[in-house]
Amino acid sequence: MKIILQKPVDKLGDPGDVVDVADGYARNYLVPRGLAVKAHKGAVEQVTSLRSAHDRRLSAQKSEFEALASKLIAGGPVTVKARAGEEGKLFGSVTSDQIAVAIAAQADITVDRKDIHLEEPIRSLGTHEVKVHLFHEVEPVLSVEVVAES
Repeated sequence: MKIILQKPVDKLGDPGDVVDVADGYARNYLVPRGLAVKAHKGAVEQVTSLRSAHDRRLSAQKSEFEALASKLIAGGPVTVKARAGEEGKLFGSVTSDQIAVAIAAQADITVDRKDIHLEEPIRSLGTHEVKVHLFHEVEPVLSVEVVAES
């Protein structure tokens, strides 16, 4: 069955997309929840307005998140305190949760710990680069400075 998505659906598409799905999926899930409508001649003409509204919404959100990213970067390095041995090796590692708490405390910006991407665990003192996923194509790289607790 051909349907037109009214709202974004994971692994299926964005508003305004015309997709072909199983009849039962459309009848029992997508249409009753208002996520899609059955594609017919009049509805297909509405696709352009849905697509343009969705694109305007995405561009507005992207500009908001780009401003947030510049604020994060301008705030300087994020400082995280951790227990360390004499050679600068940490007892354990710095987690994305600790980095999210430090960002919230120092920059007053809430970032979900799942959006902080560590390529490898931080297990030493010093400055490390961490990528933060805020939105589609908006991933600022932050400096995280790990210092020893006193």
